[in-house]
Amino acid sequence: MNIPDTSLSTGIPALDDVLQKIFPGDNIVWQVDSIEEYIPFVEKFAANALKNKKKLIYFRFAEHRKLLEKEKGIITYTIDPLVGFETFTINIRKKIHKYGNDACFVFDCLSDLPVHWYSDLMLGNFFVLICPYILQFKALAYFALIRYRHSPSVASHIRKTTQILIDVYLYKSDLYIQPLKVDQRHSSTMYLPHIMKHNQFRAVTDSATVSKVVSTMRGSAIGSASRFIDVWDRAFIEAEDIISEINEGKKSESDIETVLKKLLNMVISTDGRVFTLAKQYLTVEDILEIKKRLIGTGKIGGKSAGMLIARAILRKSNESWNELLEVHDSFYIGSDVFYTFTVLNDCWEERQKQRDTETFLDGIEEARNKILNGEFPKNILEQFVEIFDYFGQTPIIIRSSSLLEDNFGNAFSGKYESVFCVNQGTPDERLEAFLRAVRRVYASTMSKEALMYRYQKGLLNRDEQMALLVQRVSGSVFGNLFFPLVAGVGLSHNPYSWSEKIDPESGVIRLVCGLGTRAVERHDDDYTRVVALNAPQLTPEKKFDEFSEYAQKHVDILDVAMNEFRPVNFNDMMKTASGF
Repeated sequence: MNIPDTSLSTGIPALDDVLQKIFPGDNIVWQVDSIEEYIPFVEKFAANALKNKKKLIYFRFAEHRKLLEKEKGIITYTIDPLVGFETFTINIRKKIHKYGNDACFVFDCLSDLPVHWYSDLMLGNFFVLICPYILQFKALAYFALIRYRHSPSVASHIRKTTQILIDVYLYKSDLYIQPLKVDQRHSSTMYLPHIMKHNQFRAVTDSATVSKVVSTMRGSAIGSASRFIDVWDRAFIEAEDIISEINEGKKSESDIETVLKKLLNMVISTDGRVFTLAKQYLTVEDILEIKKRLIGTGKIGGKSAGMLIARAILRKSNESWNELLEVHDSFYIGSDVFYTFTVLNDCWEERQKQRDTETFLDGIEEARNKILNGEFPKNILEQFVEIFDYFGQTPIIIRSSSLLEDNFGNAFSGKYESVFCVNQGTPDERLEAFLRAVRRVYASTMSKEALMYRYQKGLLNRDEQMALLVQRVSGSVFGNLFFPLVAGVGLSHNPYSWSEKIDPESGVIRLVCGLGTRAVERHDDDYTRVVALNAPQLTPEKKFDEFSEYAQKHVDILDVAMNEFRPVNFNDMMKTASGF
């Protein structure tokens, strides 16, 4: 006769019977209306674990009251979600690995995490990285979610990943549970509501009672628009409401400061110096405009933030810049999309090796191949189509804009890729070219050059999420060639002090004809025009022959007929580019 292992238990024998036993590796998610409905089940689970001398680990990260008080045998780890998704997740996985087999884990309510990360999407990614890890070690874990607080896609993602999902609700002072998923187990009454009476669970089998209980507890939420709005969208809706109330005189301008700080933390940066600049020059209206052109969620990265702040500084310093600057109609692909892509395409483990100075170059080619052949979530693909509807067949460029990029002290110039899309061909061909470009930029985070730069700068342990900037390429068509007449890159320090009249701290601009790639990437067989900003008329050449010798010889262009980026000889370009 087989004797069941009572140590694998919810701590409530009657509940074990409803679920047809607890299996090693089970992750149990409780959907509740309040944390008070979760606590009794946690207490029973913990008591059983301690009674059977199991390792009991409690992860404390939420603002609600403690689920478990200090007691002998309970190991509590307090982890602040504000350290960021990646560091937070790594810390928890390390503890799971440490205690591993036969351990019991209790998590605070997961619904608190999006409040700190401003993203339901990242909650889904967190669960996908934790739940299978629990299963791998054949441990047991308890989680809670506040019902209808999260987007249906994330709730569905969690349901798909977990082994057991249970609804808990009160009806006329009675406690009901209803299993929604129990993996690899079944009974004829398992998925019915069960009423708890005297520590026993009785299946409610008559249709009249079932319809009355379920319709009362869930019916009001069906079709409700609020259940489709996650924490990210709610923050922007609240910002729009406050602006409307200010315009109506119901609130004062001082009320906007709290909202601005929140939105800047969500979209721009939490870095002190960048945040201070953004707060000084950007407005809530500016952030709301970013939101309209943002694919996914998360920050827009250092390059995008720097460009927006620079534009705002110019426009506030002199109104004439409003006429001189081109209309800014770029799109942003949020940093959360990159994390979701790496999780979806099984690149998480390789990325974690990059945080270790001993292993940061291990497996990078395998990781790059996974990314270059990776798939995108359906909802993100649908948003990519919006970009094509907007830009049509105008050439675009997909530029890296990581969280660390263009930050104070971290230029990352040329370390990550930027990819041109000439954007010619059928819609399907253009979309596939765009997806290849996004994958190439994502894959460049795994390049040896980028990782060595992070290593040398002591940045391996910093969260490095890759946001993207999708821009319309500036330029005009000359025959079959598309390029701007002038492009360049500016640097805050000028290393080319060919005269004592040059102040290195005033900066320098490197100018080229054609696409700005030649200004960024040096070529041994070609030259750029160098302009010292404190002495723009001063040139390094002294004689006329030197101007010719050190002049630009090649031009980078987009060939709209061949649908490709390529360099051309300057003289040949002058002959073939009609209208130039």
